[in-house]
Amino acid sequence: MPFTIDSTLPLPAGAVLPDYGDGGLYGFARGLRHWLHDRKAGWPAAEVAPGERALVVLLVIDGLGERFLDTVGWGSALHAAKHAGLSSVCPSTTASAITTLATGVAPVEHGLNGWFIHDRRFGGVIAPLPLIRRSGEPLEAFRLLPRLFPVAPMYRHACRPVTLVSPVQIAFSRFSLHHGRGAHIEPYEGLQDYVAAIVDMADALAHSGGLIHAYYPVFDMLSHQHGCRSAEAVACFTRVDAAFVSLQQALAGRDVRLLVTADHGFIDAPPERRIDLAPDGEVAAMLAAPLFGERRLAFCRVRAGAQAEFEAWAADELRGKAVAVRGEDFLAAGLLGPGQVHPRLSERLGSHALLMEAGWTIVDHVAGEHEHTMIGVHGGLSADEMRVPLMLART
Repeated sequence: MPFTIDSTLPLPAGAVLPDYGDGGLYGFARGLRHWLHDRKAGWPAAEVAPGERALVVLLVIDGLGERFLDTVGWGSALHAAKHAGLSSVCPSTTASAITTLATGVAPVEHGLNGWFIHDRRFGGVIAPLPLIRRSGEPLEAFRLLPRLFPVAPMYRHACRPVTLVSPVQIAFSRFSLHHGRGAHIEPYEGLQDYVAAIVDMADALAHSGGLIHAYYPVFDMLSHQHGCRSAEAVACFTRVDAAFVSLQQALAGRDVRLLVTADHGFIDAPPERRIDLAPDGEVAAMLAAPLFGERRLAFCRVRAGAQAEFEAWAADELRGKAVAVRGEDFLAAGLLGPGQVHPRLSERLGSHALLMEAGWTIVDHVAGEHEHTMIGVHGGLSADEMRVPLMLART
């Protein structure tokens, strides 16, 4: 039976629900995992027939949304290769979507429901990818990684070889090493080296076939810093498009399936649409922990006895800016997808979720935290954030 999301949950205007079937990143990742672990399997998304020996190169361009590609990217080589559109997972953010692409399971199961999560075993609100607390201290604990990330990566015990081409800054991070178990990790530095590393790894896998998963984060970083349609982001897209053309030329005649997708898209959020919770304000007094999740989809842990007061504040002060729902309702609606519920998920959803309307964000402050000013943002349910492209080229 297809997985369905309860559409009666109150949602922001124009919300796009995640697709946890064949039309989303989750289904894409499930298909990839099945192909990697079954020699007789095919992978329809890459046009790989059952039992076929194939070499698949998967480029993941962090932050490249379908709406950006269809407008700003119109006429590009990437746009010409567009094969389909996919939905991201919920929240539409790197921590949730990249972990789905690395494991083949939905956020409900891997438990990363945002850049920040709440896990009292490790000190409260933490960022699981860089493994730091919101206050900036590095995260250390007994058997930290298997306790924090209990889902096995899709590359472990795969019957096809896998190479991860990853930026040198994060290639050997604890998160990358843990989720890259079973794969060869090939670091790169800069876009030119990115292309060269992919071609070198394609040479190495020419006879065996397999997967080259190549991650590129710069478009995302520039979109955060300057805006998702800024001159800087557009120039980066142009360079990525040229790299795509170079890869097609370098891999010509090798019968490589060259796929390109992304983890999420972007919108811009102006400063006047930022809700800033003062550390000594009335809302902070209602909360038992700092906000977690995303500034476009924030999870709140409201103090015992303050729930009615918090809901009254949200109904009054956030009207037209956000939709507040209870954590248990958010989970029951199915927005985090199918699968076995992560044992810590109730804690990580908190008592309430704030689903921001388009263009709105919410932030609070933690002592010692390095605060980032972001023009481009994601994590919400708008079409710009939720829709990502899927490109396919056969060389």
